[in-house]
Amino acid sequence: MTDGTGLVQFLNAIAEIAQGANEPSITPVWCRELLSARNPPRITCTHREYEEVPHTKGTIISPNDLQERSFFFGNAEIATIRRRFVPHHLGPYTSFEIIAACLWRCRTIALQMDPNQEVRMMVLVNGRAKFNPPIPNGYYGSVFGFPAALTTAGKLCGNPLTYALELVRKAKAEVSGLGNEREEENVVNEGN
Repeated sequence: MTDGTGLVQFLNAIAEIAQGANEPSITPVWCRELLSARNPPRITCTHREYEEVPHTKGTIISPNDLQERSFFFGNAEIATIRRRFVPHHLGPYTSFEIIAACLWRCRTIALQMDPNQEVRMMVLVNGRAKFNPPIPNGYYGSVFGFPAALTTAGKLCGNPLTYALELVRKAKAEVSGLGNEREEENVVNEGN
């Protein structure tokens, strides 16, 4: 299993070898144990992304009732959203945060959900740099988190876009590595 970053590293390594290199410029790291579960397992945070979605009060939309459309967000479109909906005095938001928050809010408004209906936005977060020490370059495995931002349709639609932006940013921040726990566990295991 791999994520996008690992797949790109793997394909680059294959391309380098196909072009005549004796070995890839980034040596593969085969440390499958890097992301092993704690022993014994310990829950350290709430994983809303795996919770069962509560009863939807009749707001489930059949795929047959939806239409697929492609939207392209370039620099000009993102700059327009930033200028019109994100106050300058607030910290900088990434393009991803702006697009995710905007689409989540617009979709919720379009579906005309019950204001008390719980809505969530799940995002993919690259967790490679969130570990201490970081996951080594050359690790092809999957290192992403899939956190969920939650609120009610009424709060999402009734507040400015910055409300959704903060929820998306907070969800992204919830993805964390093991930090120094990995080092602490190694010390504990070596001492036994």
